[in-house]
Amino acid sequence: MTQDTQTIPQGSDQSNIDNLPEGNADSKPGVDGNEGFRFYVDRSMKSYQRLPMLEVVCDRFTRILSTTLRNVTSENVDIELRGITSLRFGDYINSIPLPALVSIFKVVEWDNLGLITPNGQFIYSMVDILFGGRKQGNPIRFDGKPFTNIELNVFKYICDIILNDLTTSFEPLNPSTFVFERIETNPRFASIARPGDPVILIELYIKMEERDGKVEILIPYATLEPIRELLLQVILGEKFGKDNNWENHIQNEMYNAHVELEAILATKDATLLEIAKMKPGQTIIFDKHPEDEVTLACEKIDLMSCKLGGVEEKIAVSVEKAIHRKLIEIME
Repeated sequence: MTQDTQTIPQGSDQSNIDNLPEGNADSKPGVDGNEGFRFYVDRSMKSYQRLPMLEVVCDRFTRILSTTLRNVTSENVDIELRGITSLRFGDYINSIPLPALVSIFKVVEWDNLGLITPNGQFIYSMVDILFGGRKQGNPIRFDGKPFTNIELNVFKYICDIILNDLTTSFEPLNPSTFVFERIETNPRFASIARPGDPVILIELYIKMEERDGKVEILIPYATLEPIRELLLQVILGEKFGKDNNWENHIQNEMYNAHVELEAILATKDATLLEIAKMKPGQTIIFDKHPEDEVTLACEKIDLMSCKLGGVEEKIAVSVEKAIHRKLIEIME
């Protein structure tokens, strides 16, 4: 009897243990040896060849591109480096939604190719900005509509800017020339590598005042092979593109820089004929009252709203509130 009473709990414990794999298999169908193998392969792909110097180059690239786009668009442009990740080329191509624009570029010294892929929102925003659209947020996108010739030409123009700034960014590390090859509207025709080949994906988020968009730059590991040893270096002491003393000096000099402020009392639309008929002594009536607020601007960028007044027989303005997004964030 003693042996029977001892074997019963052992049997029940063993049956519970035996049922555990079955319960897991039922709750998660398809988790087998192949799935586990796939998991570890994908995991190894994500950590494949971390390239420290590439991160430094990309940081420099975002700062250079921000300045370039700011000069081109006359807008306040902020670029955020969302990530530098590794994945398979086939997985990336299959993830691109249609309709798409994919630019293929070549690095002359490395004798290999890469891709630039924007989302539709970025293309529509750039068209809106370059052709004088109103500042009313992101433009309306028509899903499924193919891109027009104007949008294709704008994308090529932006690609030339990006490739020129990539050339500048790689200059301190290794002189490299990035040149435009062609544009494809079907990702399947942009096969610059085999589906299983590892690639680097650089994700950029671009904010332009009230508009935004994303741009992705894909570079196969095979393309980076000629400078792989340089990209694997970790520079100690002297920091490439990250000199804190230099940054502090630039910051102090910027605070002491002189800028020209404009107090815009009023504006008025007029035809060329009306301007041609203007004579000395003519009165021009504006749709504003003396007590209305005036706008304080710098380089055609509205900064603050002010009240017009005077101090010691001189015209003066009293700042009421900030109207530029960056100033509002700083004051808050």
